[in-house]
Amino acid sequence: EVFFQGYKSLRQNDAGLNGALEVPALRSLLPDLSGLHVLDLGCGFGDFARFARARRAASVTAIDISTRMLEQAAVLTNDTAITYLHCALEEYEPEAEIFDIAISSLVLHYIRDYSKVVRTVRCALKSGGRFVFSVEHPICTANPIGWVRDSDAHPMFWPVDLYSREGSRSTRWFVDGVVKYHRTTATYVNTLIRSGFSITRLDEPTPTREALAARPVLQHDCRRPPFLLLSAVRSFTAGNDRPVSETVTSGRSLRD
Repeated sequence: EVFFQGYKSLRQNDAGLNGALEVPALRSLLPDLSGLHVLDLGCGFGDFARFARARRAASVTAIDISTRMLEQAAVLTNDTAITYLHCALEEYEPEAEIFDIAISSLVLHYIRDYSKVVRTVRCALKSGGRFVFSVEHPICTANPIGWVRDSDAHPMFWPVDLYSREGSRSTRWFVDGVVKYHRTTATYVNTLIRSGFSITRLDEPTPTREALAARPVLQHDCRRPPFLLLSAVRSFTAGNDRPVSETVTSGRSLRD
């Protein structure tokens, strides 16, 4: 309850970095959504699903593991072209090649098996389909203790440690014991490539001049990148539109 209410207040009041930095950066990587079938991985309160429909997406399938967030999303949504599904991303089994684009906003660093989700997304995308996502930057998840501050609480530096040691990290966000999974930038990128994607953009956004003028406190976020964004396209393997490690039978992917 403490976490849910804290997160709800953060999003409703736009008090975090999402609205000032991550949301505009992610949307800048999107194509024209008109007529597209969209997969929203970790939809939360359905903000992006409604945004996509406002941009004339044909349909949105939005998935989240939180029943309470999905209940709130349903209250905020009056659109039969948006379907909300209660499911863990690792367990989602879509039909093959039914989506034009998959989006995930600040979710995949909570997922233990990132490579499985990437393979699932590739299977779900049509040929040439896009996968666009954001995560907390690996320099933030590596050693999640935040800024080291001086005696007056001014940020001095952001320590990076254990960067190459991938795995779970326990941290505090509204409550203690929030688990995130650290992985390197190389792992985020190379997993996409191995799974049959071509990288089209990698971004590490910093606050815009307008955002800094409105919220000067964001100047500290120019000193280290809070987010990593990636845009990739489902690519072709010579002679076979599948990664070499993937066999498809009866429309279902079987992983070796």
